[in-house]
Amino acid sequence: MRKNILHPWAWELNYEIRNIVWVAKEVEKYNKEIIWENIWDPVAKWEKIPSWMKKIVKNACELDEIYWYSPTKWLLKTREYLAKNNPKIEPEDIIFFNWLWDAISKIYKSLSFDARIIWPNPAYSSHSSAEAAHAGSEHITYKLDPKNNWNPDFEELENKVKYNPNIVWILVVNPDNPTWAVFGKDILEKIIDLAKQYNLFVIFDEIYEKLVFEDKNRVLLSEIIGDVPGISMRWMSKDLPWPWARSGWIEIYNKDKDKNFSDYVDSIFNAKMMEVCSTTLPQFVLPELYSSKEFEISRLKRIEKYKLRAKIASKVFSDLDLVSVVEPLGAFYLSITFNLEKFNLNWSLEIENEKLKKYIENLIVWARFDKRFCYYLLANTGICTVPLSWFNSSYDGFRMTLLEDDLEKFKNILKIIKESIKKFS
Repeated sequence: MRKNILHPWAWELNYEIRNIVWVAKEVEKYNKEIIWENIWDPVAKWEKIPSWMKKIVKNACELDEIYWYSPTKWLLKTREYLAKNNPKIEPEDIIFFNWLWDAISKIYKSLSFDARIIWPNPAYSSHSSAEAAHAGSEHITYKLDPKNNWNPDFEELENKVKYNPNIVWILVVNPDNPTWAVFGKDILEKIIDLAKQYNLFVIFDEIYEKLVFEDKNRVLLSEIIGDVPGISMRWMSKDLPWPWARSGWIEIYNKDKDKNFSDYVDSIFNAKMMEVCSTTLPQFVLPELYSSKEFEISRLKRIEKYKLRAKIASKVFSDLDLVSVVEPLGAFYLSITFNLEKFNLNWSLEIENEKLKKYIENLIVWARFDKRFCYYLLANTGICTVPLSWFNSSYDGFRMTLLEDDLEKFKNILKIIKESIKKFS
């Protein structure tokens, strides 16, 4: 090319949760059955789609209006339904998006280049990748402490906010991904107070809020935000076992409290208008799905399944001093951190096939410890997990799912991972 066309921070747009799939596909060629623990897909893990849900979607597909363009913000009846039980917003404060990345990319790209976001460490890679690529600079993070139930380090958070005037918002993921902490009301109110003190706005990623294990622990941004400008991200395809729905919305709070924030929100809407509208079917059926009495029954059933597996998994690893585990309080994942001081950092697991061994070891030259472990685990056992370092984490560990429908198979997967950790030390 006559000129380098690659954005200097393009490599920040990296989604290793799916990248490892290509490695697993190579491992599969060596007659190794892959156990997919890298990503959420309940259908692939044999979770049955409820008949009541199928019926609502099927009936909607018979309607001609399902096949039309929707308004940019999306159908008024759906936004009215969502705003009905939330006194802090009106229907016009809701904007629909096609998938999480659609919302994240527009939210970050609409910021000025020198406006920065401070986000948790570890953090979900879609957020961290988008922020770094937007800013063309290193990440700015605040630590979540595994020794304190993954709660934020407030001293670090305030110091970074205080001494970095380019920080304009605080990102909170609650329930958090990948730690699966559910933050208490006191923690969240301290973040809101900090935002108010330093004239920041907040974004709460609340896409797993309907899968908090105990309702008493479920605190939404709408309940604590006061008069601080903010955005909540919500997601339909997590509330239901419907991954391809890829549909969600943002809720805008206190737009009228700050002119600059109001203009920023309008720019997000203008960017959304460029693509005309969001996909019609999922949002069209949302009010009927969410208001069905079967929805709550199904939600509680899923929670009990994930909660049981979270307890089992936490117990399995609790007596292993090589790792630390904080029992998840929501959703369908588990994250384990390695106590690195107890490991030989150059250790490995056996890979019988020399060609496969060479392939794997070429991929992990100079890699962090957790990536080495996950790649060896994949090649040795076929279990595909995600290194915690891929979540821009300063902690080494791995994330796996709590989705396996066969309880005995799930227990066996845990046993194999535990034994592999012992061998790796």
